[in-house]
Amino acid sequence: MISRSGSTSEAVRAAEDLRNRHRIATLGITCTKGSELARECDLMIELPGADEKSVVMTRSFSTMLLALLLLAGETGDGRLPAETLEQIAGSLDSRLTRWNQEIKSFVTSHSFEDYIYLAQGPFFPIGREAALKVTEMSHSYAQSYHTLEFRHGPKAIVGPETCIGFLLSETGMAAESEVLQEMKELGGTIVAICNRASDQVRKSSDLLLEFEASVPEVMLLAPFVAPAQLLGYHVGVRKGFNPDTPKNLSRVVILD
Repeated sequence: MISRSGSTSEAVRAAEDLRNRHRIATLGITCTKGSELARECDLMIELPGADEKSVVMTRSFSTMLLALLLLAGETGDGRLPAETLEQIAGSLDSRLTRWNQEIKSFVTSHSFEDYIYLAQGPFFPIGREAALKVTEMSHSYAQSYHTLEFRHGPKAIVGPETCIGFLLSETGMAAESEVLQEMKELGGTIVAICNRASDQVRKSSDLLLEFEASVPEVMLLAPFVAPAQLLGYHVGVRKGFNPDTPKNLSRVVILD
């Protein structure tokens, strides 16, 4: 059960139902100590240092994701040592200031009607999260699709007013790069997020953000969402909104 506050009604109710009705063990992960969720789950991972005051989840999402990746590494065949996490943190820290300035300049010089994020494999849910961040922080319309699916219909919306973010995997770089080049030829504005760019990606991107880390690809999931968080922030500020307090949203969803 994943809940930043540990009070989200759906998560608490699900944990309660799994324990009492189905006798299924549950693990909760939250950024709040001593929460309602902790009372309902058999085991808890509590990360209070990752909490933020903002309505929009940024560091809390990334931290909970990294914690789950490390947990998965401990239980699977391929262990992910703590040193890998430290390397990821160091690489991201060294790039965030530069990425922030590049994304701010990009937002200042462009105006878009639509935002699209394309990804596949383990990066697909990160594409979903990226689109959500842009939607929440800037009140913009953002969608996500599987990379190869996009050319089968959704590409009809592509034009200069469409910002297309590609979360490029190393394992699928060749096929994904072909889609990227095709969308560039259709007039889309391309933001490429990758570990190491191919020549094709470098040539066809309007904004290229490279991570350049020697780590298992799965560990790139959390860093890859950071550019979308920054993009959503700067678009929101440009439109005159407070990205921390989007309209219609509350920090915790509590149901009656």
